[in-house]
Amino acid sequence: MAGNTITLTDATFGDTISGSQPVLVDFWAEWCGPCRMVAPVLEEIAGENPEALTVGKLNIDENPQAPASYDVMSIPTMILFQDGVEKKRIVGARPKHQLLAELAEYIS
Repeated sequence: MAGNTITLTDATFGDTISGSQPVLVDFWAEWCGPCRMVAPVLEEIAGENPEALTVGKLNIDENPQAPASYDVMSIPTMILFQDGVEKKRIVGARPKHQLLAELAEYIS
């Protein structure tokens, strides 16, 4: 993981998503090709919007509790949380322009 995103675990998940700033959580795994494709895009988005959005990555193989709690059935799944509440769910890899369009109301 590079410097713009944060690494989440089952232990840190709840505290991280409970703040008022939107948090986009990327549920991913090492073996997932589409996850590797979307990772640099999420890094860019996080770097371009640090005041508006936190991007966290949660490895589902190492942290099974949070994905199970939110019914994450396939990866990559990105869930945007605000104040601990799920606001938006994006399933599958997307190009940057599409992700920005999906997140526009939270990062503008």
